[in-house]
Amino acid sequence: MSRRAPEAPPEGHLLTLVPTPIGHLDDITLRALATLRAADVVAAEDTRRSRILLDRHGIDTPLVRLDAHTIASRGPAILAEHRHVAYVTDAGTPGISDPGADLVRLALDLGVRVDALPGPTAFVPALVLSGLSVHRFAFEGFLPRKGRERRERLAAIAERDHTTAIYESALRLGATLADLAAACGPERPASVARELSKRFETVERGTLARLSEVFAAKGARGEIVIVVGPAPRDAAEASAGVRGAPPPNHDDAAPPPNIGNGDALAERLAAEGLWGRELRAALEGAGFDRDAAYRLAVRHGRRR
Repeated sequence: MSRRAPEAPPEGHLLTLVPTPIGHLDDITLRALATLRAADVVAAEDTRRSRILLDRHGIDTPLVRLDAHTIASRGPAILAEHRHVAYVTDAGTPGISDPGADLVRLALDLGVRVDALPGPTAFVPALVLSGLSVHRFAFEGFLPRKGRERRERLAAIAERDHTTAIYESALRLGATLADLAAACGPERPASVARELSKRFETVERGTLARLSEVFAAKGARGEIVIVVGPAPRDAAEASAGVRGAPPPNHDDAAPPPNIGNGDALAERLAAEGLWGRELRAALEGAGFDRDAAYRLAVRHGRRR
């Protein structure tokens, strides 16, 4: 017998997104603690981790699991059965690189009011501690692991005139730093923040080339935020000029190479084993200007 879909929650039901510490368990606001105590139920991405936090602060509100795999199937019933649901993820603010965003969309579709409390999120202290300019910044979350989308995201980071924050796992840190160095240039300033607010918090600062060497040699553990500085002003302006300016109107000037042919050429050269600077130099030798060659190298380059 098929199960009947749960009815929409009655009017007045509330979902509150409650940020939790990214490391130190005392980094939680008084309002967050009051909300966790007052809610009818605490829905958590991982009940084992959340139980440690609730026990630390003497909170006995019922706890249920609601993660990325169960939001669609269990979320409607939980929101319907409980007038006030507090939602917590493993760490930080729900909705930032975790299943919280899916639950928010579900709640809004069902007519449940959504509230979000201010609180911890890892990329903010990482940006501040980087020592780089943060009057403007972009947050990338986790990069795609491979393929065209990853290359395009790396190319976008390389061209930005402002700082970028990236989440990464310890296992993939070395590979991502190497890819960033190839895309942005080895001398681009950056930082790697690890285990923020915890006992073994560290922040390494330097060029992408140096950071890549450091972490290739010693590895890393824990949660990690990479912060990449902006492109040098002259490079950013040159890139903007290439994108925005019309081609020069000189009758005797040679026509620029066709970008479509450039994609084919870059793919062929990459298949022959060229990567990074070598691929870019070959494309420049074929007649592409420096910026176009760079973008093609990022888009099609692969490790030998």
